[in-house]
Amino acid sequence: MSERVFWDVDTQVDFMLPEGKLYVPGAETIAPNLAKLTDHAHAAGIRIVASSDNHDPDDGELSDAPDFRDTFPPHCMLGTPGQARIPETALRDAVIVEPEQDAAEVVARLAGHVGDVLFHKHYFDVFTNPHVAPAIRALGISEVVLYGVALDVCDRYAVEGLLARFPEIAVSVVIDAVRALDEGGRDALLGDWGARGVTLVRTEDIV
Repeated sequence: MSERVFWDVDTQVDFMLPEGKLYVPGAETIAPNLAKLTDHAHAAGIRIVASSDNHDPDDGELSDAPDFRDTFPPHCMLGTPGQARIPETALRDAVIVEPEQDAAEVVARLAGHVGDVLFHKHYFDVFTNPHVAPAIRALGISEVVLYGVALDVCDRYAVEGLLARFPEIAVSVVIDAVRALDEGGRDALLGDWGARGVTLVRTEDIV
């Protein structure tokens, strides 16, 4: 079995909206493209694999004196409005996979599941949820179309984690559906990925 999926990175209120706790500058401008990608996936029967920060106060990523590299201000706290996904990227029939769940339980829940999948995480690297890699194998993912925020943090760890762990998976990044905390480094980062085999596409190429 091989499957093409859309991979939605952290399109949550605290990142996407100007009033969010860790607003990614300009993120709200990509919301229309995010909506197009989400609607297209659901209309075409393409599974969306998504990640969401789901923080507790004692998570190691959080700091009152953040360096914005390894630590960040409190954001996407469990149960707060900022932790929610924006309406444009609402998931359909999603299985939520918590880092603390039993591995066998996760695989069993994914078996035969045809809806979306949402990985909760306590750190910006999605692969710190130990179930991500096994789920990729269990779902038979062969192609990933990735978008979301922030390009230079959570997107970067997702893309580079896929490249390192699953070189056989074809990875595309939707360049008009991503935003970075530091847009000044955008071209260099995308250029590096392109040189490493990542396909750079636009929403109109996908939808």
